[in-house]
Amino acid sequence: MTDHTNTTAVCPGTYDPVTEGHLDIIRRASELFERVIVGVVASSPRKDTMFSADERVAFLEDSLSGEAGNIEVVLFDTLLVDFAHKWGAKALVKGLRAISDFEYEFQMAQLNRKLAPDLETVYLMASPEYSFLSSSGVKEVARFGGKVDDLVPAVVARRFAELLK
Repeated sequence: MTDHTNTTAVCPGTYDPVTEGHLDIIRRASELFERVIVGVVASSPRKDTMFSADERVAFLEDSLSGEAGNIEVVLFDTLLVDFAHKWGAKALVKGLRAISDFEYEFQMAQLNRKLAPDLETVYLMASPEYSFLSSSGVKEVARFGGKVDDLVPAVVARRFAELLK
């Protein structure tokens, strides 16, 4: 018989930077799972980060400070499945914005399933108002002087203003 009492999920990402779309997925996951661990990837082999790992963690902690008490932000630098097992997670929660996200996420879900058959990958569809939103898009808008205040938490918008004067 399956034990359904542990409903810990991991929401992994680089969060470089965290966007309102990320926060929407994390908040919605916190309504579905008993505990949500927001796993911040320390360094990604796929992309260079604009913000340090500590800044990214601080952005998330600041942005989620008034939320439900079942969300924790944790930095990690291991395989995602090992990190999830360390926290006793049963699920990995990811957001999907568009069909373009699907191919990569499908490959990662299958790989993670091979490595850890006990972990389920759960996808939450982006809310319509965030379906276009990506960290890379936000960084590009900010670098060219565009307004990002309604795309990212205030703490991130302030940091962009400092960095890109």
